[in-house]
Amino acid sequence: MRPTRRGDEEEAGGTVEVVPAPDSARRTVDRDILRLAVPSLGALIAEPLFLMTDSAFIARVSTVSLAGLGLASAVLTTVIGLSVFLAYSTTASVARAFGAGRRQEAIARGVDACWLALMIGVGAAALLAVGGRFLLSLFGPSAEVLDQATIYLMLSAAGVPAMLAVQAATGLIRGLQDAKLPLIVAVCGAVVNIPLNWVLIFGLQLGIAGSAIGTAISQWGMAAVLLLLVVRAARRHGAPLRPHLDQVASAGRESVPMFVRTVSLRVVLLAGTLVATRLGAVQLAAHQIALTVFTLLSLALDSLAIAGQALTGRFLGAQDAASVRAVTRRLMTWGVGGGMVTGIGLLAASYVLPSLFTPDVAVQENLRAALWVLMIAQPVAGYVFVLDGVLMGAGDAPYLAKVGVLNAAVTLPFAAAVYYSGWSGPLALASLWIACTLIFMIARAITLGWRVRGDAWMRIGA
Repeated sequence: MRPTRRGDEEEAGGTVEVVPAPDSARRTVDRDILRLAVPSLGALIAEPLFLMTDSAFIARVSTVSLAGLGLASAVLTTVIGLSVFLAYSTTASVARAFGAGRRQEAIARGVDACWLALMIGVGAAALLAVGGRFLLSLFGPSAEVLDQATIYLMLSAAGVPAMLAVQAATGLIRGLQDAKLPLIVAVCGAVVNIPLNWVLIFGLQLGIAGSAIGTAISQWGMAAVLLLLVVRAARRHGAPLRPHLDQVASAGRESVPMFVRTVSLRVVLLAGTLVATRLGAVQLAAHQIALTVFTLLSLALDSLAIAGQALTGRFLGAQDAASVRAVTRRLMTWGVGGGMVTGIGLLAASYVLPSLFTPDVAVQENLRAALWVLMIAQPVAGYVFVLDGVLMGAGDAPYLAKVGVLNAAVTLPFAAAVYYSGWSGPLALASLWIACTLIFMIARAITLGWRVRGDAWMRIGA
């Protein structure tokens, strides 16, 4: 398609500015998005495959073990999720420096984030080792479920530093506009994890302990590869590798708003697990599997958000506000469309997935009810995730922190209503998912959509 001309000749030089035609510009934006989103999709899907593998294997051990896995995973994923700023903040800051042409500075920021990740990871692992059983007991599980959950959490704690290091290193690489390397590492880790867990769980008959050990080993392997790539990049571009505590501390302070935002999300997820625990072991087991599916679909849609983070940071660093707006508009379209596609797929899968995950008919019925609610929420979720990614890439974390607290405050009363309702069976679990997923997503869509309508979030420059 031929380019179009905009405006009359400039008074000074008599030149005519030539810009791409609308269709051509849209295709260019789409290519930029897909170049980052497609590999990120593979990497993000690979991560919950660890938990899906654990869930599928442990479901064959016993329903009590599956409920224990669900409870332990709620605590473990909360610890990991609270540190997601290591990936998101790193992507945004590295991308902004990269867009401004400061590659050495970009890599240095990523190295600081990796050191911060390892420090936080060691502290978190120690906390789980000492107080893990107490944290699990706060959910009020039965003695049998608590024992199984404690085994999984204690052993999985050894892999926490590796998991956080993977987040930070991935954020650095994506900030440099490369999403393929994290994909390769994530897929290899997920592939290795499946036979390793099978051998440990069934071959050596370690049960839920084998699942935790296998996953921790796989995570440390991934961390070793990614950190080696970071070291090579730093040496190639002359970036320092030693930790500078003042810069590491600065990176930590800058991440506080993102931490608050993540806490607000995790509070809602933990509230859902608390209510599901009260409903009973069958509902908790179904809730765990539904959460695994939710995580898989969320991260699939979040691949668009990662593209938004990287591109927004890069274009703002290059002082190109027009491209930021173009990317935002296209991401909104892709997000809603992607949510509709995943919703339709989920409707079909709701008749197949339950029997694949567990032979327990009661768990299957409850799981199907939760999946139907999740299906309805998918288009809203796609819209929410892409706008969340754009605002992260713009460094608008203070706003995300404020509205995150507000959205959680709106949602929790609905979860409390289910907690005290006395309902049971699939209806109770479906109501819980309406409260903690559908209503929560609608609240987030309103607050994020309002923000991107203005310009206050677009701060340009390095």
